[in-house]
Amino acid sequence: MKKYLIAFLTLCGFMGSHVAWAQTEESPWFAKLQTMDSSQVTLLIILVIILGIIILLLFLMIYLMSFIADTLKKENLELANEPSWWESFKERFVTGKMDPVGQEEHKILADHSYDGITELDNFMPPWLQYGFIATVIVAVAYFINFSILGTGPTQLEEYNEELRIEELAAAERSANEKAGIDEKSVVFDESSEALAAGKVIFDGNCAACHAQDGGGGVGPNFTDEYWIHGGSISDVFKIVKYGVVEKGMVPWKINSVPSKSSKYPAMS
Repeated sequence: MKKYLIAFLTLCGFMGSHVAWAQTEESPWFAKLQTMDSSQVTLLIILVIILGIIILLLFLMIYLMSFIADTLKKENLELANEPSWWESFKERFVTGKMDPVGQEEHKILADHSYDGITELDNFMPPWLQYGFIATVIVAVAYFINFSILGTGPTQLEEYNEELRIEELAAAERSANEKAGIDEKSVVFDESSEALAAGKVIFDGNCAACHAQDGGGGVGPNFTDEYWIHGGSISDVFKIVKYGVVEKGMVPWKINSVPSKSSKYPAMS
């Protein structure tokens, strides 16, 4: 009974440590747990209790089977000499049937020695044999699936898929970097691509007040060097983003740039 209790406590400890790890790492299932309503949480608690009862009954059944087996062995001497189910399982799948130490060693003694040191050519344990057979089966299934049937993705296809996912992640990171640009980090960009993107933005949002050629109207003139609030890229960024409400310049609150460059297009 003691060994079953230790196994049960070990399982509970593992489950508890897994839950604690999940809380610190904010795993997806834990995040979903936080979004559940009271009825869903109640149902989940009931399911966990039922599962715990099933596990407890399983351990109780194993204990009763062991108790009955011990009782029968005490009443029947022939059964007392037979190995238990665990010993039979271990002999068949784990250790195999081994001869007592010191007996029949000459049959498995290797025919070589190194400086008088000899070794025994012991058989492969069953768990290792079954593991080897399992790897062969998996290898055959893998070969048929990928090389003959072609139903699974090849290594090249998996590589290209990883590249595609990384391109999407890089684009998202680039967008986040652009959204984080402010008047202190903005950089002037004179490339033709940036100028074309800036012209589209100007024509669609600014020309109504500053004219198509930037000569001014309701808003000030951009074609000379005498700008009211400064003509540097930092000044332009700050005025466009925050505006000058008392002068009629509304804040646009720019969060992204349509060009592929991480720099803002020229606006003067």
